[in-house]
Amino acid sequence: MMENFTYNSFMLQLEGLNVPDDSMHHVFVFIFLSYLFIMFANIGIAVLVCMDKNLHQPMYLLLCNLLFSDLLGNSILVPRLLIDMLRPPSERIISYYECVLQAFTSHMFGTTAHTVLMIMAFDRYVAICYPLRYHTIMTNKMVIKLTVSAWGVAFVLVGILLGLTIRLNRCRTMIESYYCDNAALFKLSCDNVFINNVYGLIFTVVLFTASIGTMVITYTKITVVCLTSNSKSLNSKALKTCSTHLVVFLVMIFSGMSIITLHRFPQYTYYRKMCTVFFHIVPGSLNPIVYGLQSKEIRMFFSNVFRSKKVFAT
Repeated sequence: MMENFTYNSFMLQLEGLNVPDDSMHHVFVFIFLSYLFIMFANIGIAVLVCMDKNLHQPMYLLLCNLLFSDLLGNSILVPRLLIDMLRPPSERIISYYECVLQAFTSHMFGTTAHTVLMIMAFDRYVAICYPLRYHTIMTNKMVIKLTVSAWGVAFVLVGILLGLTIRLNRCRTMIESYYCDNAALFKLSCDNVFINNVYGLIFTVVLFTASIGTMVITYTKITVVCLTSNSKSLNSKALKTCSTHLVVFLVMIFSGMSIITLHRFPQYTYYRKMCTVFFHIVPGSLNPIVYGLQSKEIRMFFSNVFRSKKVFAT
């Protein structure tokens, strides 16, 4: 018996998160509250950095790129996920163009997280290893160049990734996930996807190698400088600024590698989907917290906000 195919359909169906009924409301509330926190905290810090001249420093200007990436990735993914969780499976329909846009945005989110954290590592390296030359090296012009490079590299890499996929003819309509990504899109095709698999592998290896390699090199040099220095203020500064950056990076790497690993085990589809949810909402929630704890100005901002709400409530 031959399988029925629908060629190049512009209406696709999402498989969904498929949360057990007895856990649906708990998962929905958790994701919804996480999304609200991401929006409030990330926008709040971005506005504060723009308004407070004391925060017009390379580290915080680069941080705004990370915050914007979190906002972009979660705004495209989470609202759609929440709506689909309330719909029956037959109504989880998405257009092909919306699916491609969602895939592009989700991959941009993941890729820019790596590229931005790499340039933030370079910023910390210059600040700690060459403190006297820091303001000469990390000028506004350099910050702009690094920012454009971070987004430009991500745009080109992801553009090629999705470009290789949209050229394929589609013969299926079921997206075997709760959202669209490159792998889900090229799995709709009955064409040869060898090139897609090869480029996807190269893309992943290059990105992770460059990201991890940058962290290892910069943090090794920072550690050497701290160990050979008798300056307590330098060591304190290094511990304060680098620990937050390293925590964010390790969380992102762990989440990303977990998703890639679980892709190899189809029997753990549910866990892969949940891991993907965490990949989006955990870093987006964690970034404002860890950087907020580091910055006195950001701590004071949120303290004043919560204090004013408490006074208003009473």
